[in-house]
Amino acid sequence: MLSYRHAFHAGNHADVLKHFVLIELLRYFNRKDKPWWYIDTHAGAGCYALDSDQATKNAEFDAGIMRLWERSDLPDALKPYIEAVGQFNPHGRLTFYPGSPALAMTQLREQDRMRLFELHPADAETLEQTFARDTERVAIRRADGFAGLRSLLPPPTRRAVVLIDPPYEVKDDYRRVTEVVADAMRRFPGGTYAVWYPMLARPEARRLPERLADLGAESWLDVRLAVCKPGRDGFGMFGSGLYIVNPPWVLPEILEKTMPWLVKALALDDEAGFDLEHHIE
Repeated sequence: MLSYRHAFHAGNHADVLKHFVLIELLRYFNRKDKPWWYIDTHAGAGCYALDSDQATKNAEFDAGIMRLWERSDLPDALKPYIEAVGQFNPHGRLTFYPGSPALAMTQLREQDRMRLFELHPADAETLEQTFARDTERVAIRRADGFAGLRSLLPPPTRRAVVLIDPPYEVKDDYRRVTEVVADAMRRFPGGTYAVWYPMLARPEARRLPERLADLGAESWLDVRLAVCKPGRDGFGMFGSGLYIVNPPWVLPEILEKTMPWLVKALALDDEAGFDLEHHIE
């Protein structure tokens, strides 16, 4: 269960979708002066060198962030995300890709806080080094984020974005995601919960969005980006999605305008596309 390392996948098409939406969530929270918390149940290493042996093994970033990096025709909604990535590449050459905590940090204000969980010992150590200079705002736990989340809810600010982004290496992750979101909704109904999930042929992956919908959130959004057709052998991730409980009311319109462009930019074949469903109270 500790074999997964996100460095092998940093900056891929799934990261682009996940992090574009994450930046939009936090930018929305910043419309008010009231402080918020960002909680990440599977924080990873924080930042990734794209020239490392891990990142270059499959070079998944070539079909992800690299396709957006030097585009001059970015939709307005994608510019804050690319600008946030740019903060880690000040010389203009894309050499580092920031993970979710690092990107969230670009939106963090003095009054806001981050709470990060990471179980892998090597990634947790790197994460601690990344945020060593900001221990007042950032707290890191070497622990299972699924189990640890409940201890943070509700946060004292009563405003929070929670990213639940497990590796799904084991089937049990799918069950635990649903249980953790259900528990979180009971403890803190007003929280915004963003669950990333892979698009795979395996049945538990296909059923996860349905099981999240069955939790009965009054406001929700489900966006999916497929970059290619599923493999004939049934293996491989052909896209990914985000299921968000209590999304900002402005998010559906932003996605409806931006996703068609993103599909064209990241498509690997003519079966690339997106789906967007939502119900905002």
